[in-house]
Amino acid sequence: MKQKEWMQEKKETTRPLKGVVILIMGTLLLFFSFALSVSFGAADFNVRTVWQAILHFDPNIQSHQIIWELRLPRMVGAAIVGGAFAVSGALMQGMTRNPLADSGLLGLNAGAVFMLACCFAFFPDLSYMYVILFSFLGAALGAGIVYGVGSLSTNGLTPVRLVLAGAAVSALLAALSEGIALYYEIGQDLAFWYAGGVSGTTWFQLKIITPWLLLALIGAVSLSRSITLLSLGEEVAVGLGEKTARVKLLAAFIIVILAGMAVSVVGAVSFVGLIVPHIVRRFVGHDYRWIIPASLIFGALLVVLADLAARTLNPPYETPVGALIALLGVPFFLYLARKGGGVV
Repeated sequence: MKQKEWMQEKKETTRPLKGVVILIMGTLLLFFSFALSVSFGAADFNVRTVWQAILHFDPNIQSHQIIWELRLPRMVGAAIVGGAFAVSGALMQGMTRNPLADSGLLGLNAGAVFMLACCFAFFPDLSYMYVILFSFLGAALGAGIVYGVGSLSTNGLTPVRLVLAGAAVSALLAALSEGIALYYEIGQDLAFWYAGGVSGTTWFQLKIITPWLLLALIGAVSLSRSITLLSLGEEVAVGLGEKTARVKLLAAFIIVILAGMAVSVVGAVSFVGLIVPHIVRRFVGHDYRWIIPASLIFGALLVVLADLAARTLNPPYETPVGALIALLGVPFFLYLARKGGGVV
């Protein structure tokens, strides 16, 4: 494809006006859902109490302690994790041209949980910094095995083959994690990571992961134009002067950071990176300069709302966030699979 033809296709598939509107609307919805999530739960608070706790925190007031020490960190954590999963899914879909790509479906989440199981079994006294490192290495391990297994075929990596390899590797890593949990009696420690949730998020955890996630998100935005070219096909990207090998390596590194650190906070939550990029692509077009920031906002919105639902469906008990998102993700996955995928 010549550059002139690509520019014409780019104009047809990019919707900057809609992109601006979607970003503004998504940001407003995110702030609104954030306020709802902080206010409602096992204990409800009015807006005035929430603002007083944020602006004039008093550790002697119980409501302030609940809002500042429990509600706010879990809401910030839900937003950060949701955005990280969604952006990693968008990058994976664009880089591989695989509409079924998601960190949960392609072994990254299972790899991270497997390494966390090893961490709890063999090094139980490690600090949270090392827990993050183990999660990061596990995500890289899962991705490497999936892509290695998927590449064994002479026909190369097709979307279906990649998903099948991801399912097989995820099942293997999950079985190994459960075996370690049973043998070393750490099942209770790993139960949270399997179910998925942000109830245990603390300001300390956010302080550690936020700078790394921000750097990864900035890197994702900086690669957005290159990912757009890759999503049109590697031949197109090479013809337009793109160094595809370098772009793929950088994108893979960013994906592993986003998925690994997100799992270290929320557990093995799948389908966020599958659902959100497809939805935002319907509105903003196929230009990843719009898809990535829109995925960031709407991924955060999805997990914040899922956490709100998890706390309010059956109070005072909590429903696992991963289970609620899977109720949306599984039908969506089956819908995409029935359509036969398509170029993203």
